[in-house]
Amino acid sequence: MLKRISVTELLQGMYIHELCGSWMEHPFWKTRFLLNSGKDLQRILESGIREVWIDTSKGLDLPSGLTVEQVEEETEAVLLAAAPVAPVEAVVPVTPVAREVRRHSLEEEVERAARLCDSSKRAVMEMFGDARMGQAIEVGQARELVEQISASIMRQPNALISLARLKHADEYTYMHSVAVCALMIALARQLGLAEEQVREAGMAGLLHDIGKMRMPLEVLNKPGKLSDSEFATMRGHPEAGARLLIDCKQVSALVLDVCLHHHEKVDGTGYPHRLVGEQISLFARMGAVCDVYDAITSNRPYKAGWEPAQSIHKMAEWSKGHFDERVFQAFVKTVGIYPTGSLVRLQSGRLGVVLEQHGQSLLTPRVKVFFSTKSRQPIAQEIVDLSKLNGHERIVGRESPSEWGLSNLDELWTGLPSRESVALS
Repeated sequence: MLKRISVTELLQGMYIHELCGSWMEHPFWKTRFLLNSGKDLQRILESGIREVWIDTSKGLDLPSGLTVEQVEEETEAVLLAAAPVAPVEAVVPVTPVAREVRRHSLEEEVERAARLCDSSKRAVMEMFGDARMGQAIEVGQARELVEQISASIMRQPNALISLARLKHADEYTYMHSVAVCALMIALARQLGLAEEQVREAGMAGLLHDIGKMRMPLEVLNKPGKLSDSEFATMRGHPEAGARLLIDCKQVSALVLDVCLHHHEKVDGTGYPHRLVGEQISLFARMGAVCDVYDAITSNRPYKAGWEPAQSIHKMAEWSKGHFDERVFQAFVKTVGIYPTGSLVRLQSGRLGVVLEQHGQSLLTPRVKVFFSTKSRQPIAQEIVDLSKLNGHERIVGRESPSEWGLSNLDELWTGLPSRESVALS
């Protein structure tokens, strides 16, 4: 049952169905969530929101003659029993395919994924270089690369996706294609697509920016922000890429469509054709989400990348006009609300870096804790599986590494001695 109440009546354990007002008036990226944090309650009270809708079938109702102790007991029961995120319905239902690949831990896969990132970058540089010189794309080699990336994602999706995000600014064009390929494969599996479609999605991600090879080098490699005229030139890369792939005659219409339409937005403000909603294919809508996520988390010559959790938060703010909401929800399930590499604060006051996601709950990943906010000192590193603590320890928010003077966050979750050893130099 839905009820509209004043924010002054809110209690922890209530399920917020809707915050009454613009997203600009409050600090939350989710529109529907279980209020399970006193900090979040305080943020609502301090925001411009005055009323909310609650769903009493998913959380607490307004207390009616209950004692404080009874309210606290009921709150705890709701918080421990609640499922944080409802499963996303598959966009394309398929018959499940039996897979024999054993799921690896992040620690098992990360070194192999680092080597794959290095070899993938070299392969894409060579392939894109051939395209710039007017030579035919070696589609067979591209498909082999997609197979290798797909196998890594099958073994452990968090490793390659997160390592590809650690690209240096001067290799963005090439590693961006590798990262979007990996994200498209993981998202396609999350959506329940058939394996043939999964691999086509990967190929689309790998080649989605091939048109940039037809852009002037002085614009493509400019170390600063593009001028309006330069940006207008760069907006021609989807059509340039589509022409290149048509001439290639070896890729599917699906791959071609993603190349041409990955900058379209569901509200019709994208380019090159200002398509609206369902006019944009499923795979192009997937490409739009994956392309933006990797772009905003990557360091560029003129701008440092956002932290992964901050990026998910920002994308959620844009989602209604920019992205297909079902696809975006599936993407969040793919990378997590707190993606691998995110710095988070736990209820205990410890800081930790997220290692990998829990299959059933986006709010209970494995976290490596290493710092105390109370003493403001490093502490003995410990891996905490929040899914096994039954709510006795939980994430209460995301943090900025720069605010705590932390510069070695990537080393903590990769387990590699330095960023350069991720083999992306």
